[in-house]
Amino acid sequence: MDDITFNNFRKLIYDVSGITLSEQKKALVVGRLSKRMRALGMNNFKEYYEYVLKDKTGNELVKLIDAISTNVTQFFREADHFDFLRDRLIEWYESGQRKFRIWSSACSTGEEPYTIAMVALEALPRPDIDIKILATDISTRVLEHCKKGEYYYHKLDNVPKYLLTKYFTKRKEGDEYIYMVNDKLKRIVKFARLNLKNTPYPMRGPFDVIFCRNVMIYFDVNVRSSLISELYRLLRSGGYLFTGHSESITSYQDKFKIVKPSIYYKP
Repeated sequence: MDDITFNNFRKLIYDVSGITLSEQKKALVVGRLSKRMRALGMNNFKEYYEYVLKDKTGNELVKLIDAISTNVTQFFREADHFDFLRDRLIEWYESGQRKFRIWSSACSTGEEPYTIAMVALEALPRPDIDIKILATDISTRVLEHCKKGEYYYHKLDNVPKYLLTKYFTKRKEGDEYIYMVNDKLKRIVKFARLNLKNTPYPMRGPFDVIFCRNVMIYFDVNVRSSLISELYRLLRSGGYLFTGHSESITSYQDKFKIVKPSIYYKP
């Protein structure tokens, strides 16, 4: 891929998704787009770029963003967040709250929202509870994976055995077991496509808790600022925002108060 074509892709990807790609990401872009191009029978990056632009349906643009999006996640990732969530849910319940709304804003292949669902149901195993979890992502590919809710056993290392038994059913496929999320979790999680660059967001909120972890690192300061303003708007007063441990929003202290690194409170 020549530099002109790479820069064309960089601009297109930024304009559409807000994802910033440095010069050092060229090899990553080449590798990920090559796979898509092979599926189309193409071997010229400039040809593929023009193909994306000419596709009036916008479907190929979605597939381009799917190819570029990074989907690294796991169940109970950054476990201290889920300990904190459990404690807040119990605290709110004991104070009289019965309706809970949580948003997983970049849900990837579903491990995060399904973890949230398990934590919520374990913390609040009562019939008078109304729990809804919204899980969004820009990638149509990962959202399809989420809706299926199927995971190989090695993806479930962090899930305690009693939760695995309670919330998953398994089937054998070849030499491996596949674990399927059961309806207890699926009925409280709703998946939807959302591009975090396109503000304002269509949801009304307010949410008690928002997870926006390990996604701001891909955005520049302008996109990040718009994102944080929307997170603030959609989070209720007294609610909490979780970010990735490598992400800091301390420059937005006029909006959020830091509780501990990567956990923020809206006064």
